[in-house]
Amino acid sequence: MPVRALSFGAVAEAYERFRPGYPDELFDLVAGYASHPIRTALEIGAGTGKATRLFAGHGIAVTATEPDEGMLAELRKHVPPQVTPVRSSFEELSVEGAHDLVYAAAALHWTAPDGRWPRIAGLLNPGGVFACFGGPVELSDPDVEEDVRTAQAPYLEGSDIPSPDGTPPEAAMQWPGTELRESPLFADVQQHVLARTLTMTARDYVSHLSTISAYIQLPAGQQDEVYRRIELALPPVVELTADIWVHLARRR
Repeated sequence: MPVRALSFGAVAEAYERFRPGYPDELFDLVAGYASHPIRTALEIGAGTGKATRLFAGHGIAVTATEPDEGMLAELRKHVPPQVTPVRSSFEELSVEGAHDLVYAAAALHWTAPDGRWPRIAGLLNPGGVFACFGGPVELSDPDVEEDVRTAQAPYLEGSDIPSPDGTPPEAAMQWPGTELRESPLFADVQQHVLARTLTMTARDYVSHLSTISAYIQLPAGQQDEVYRRIELALPPVVELTADIWVHLARRR
């Protein structure tokens, strides 16, 4: 597992406060895709439980796996009783039984590619659903985005994580749908985009950036300077594009 994947525990409280959650529209999309009621689910990389609460809130018994103890401790504060937290990386996961749903919320790219799809298929009942969803939270105004890039340039070029399989951003099908289509273990691969716009104060947006791995990895002194520069470059309130990209597939 990349070191960046285990860097979030130190900012778990900020992650919980400043990362956006997931809307009921997402649950409706996943539930509508499933061919039968979803009673049990396993979550890969649950973080502080943003997506955990969405699915558990609809009566699903969720096993929420997360390798970082700091993130898992924050999750335990916020999830209902039918959630079973498990500290484990995806690669070391040992869970009995299969599930109606396996899902990853902005976490699948942290997992090792070798054996990823057979491992996920093995966690699903026949006909069970795999769902992967997430997406960047970006400044909607390109001029403001350029000002931020300029402000942080001496310390950080960018925070984007490239597509794990090299799929270009203009391609019709994005990762992981590209790999799911090639896997003999899955069928009926679908891609959806749930449009979403958010607003934040400049201070809250900077706090949101402090939960992103590229910023977390900067030396402490540089972090402070980058955040100061970015906040000075921002208007008091910023509009954000936070579309949710959803990929769905069914285990054969």
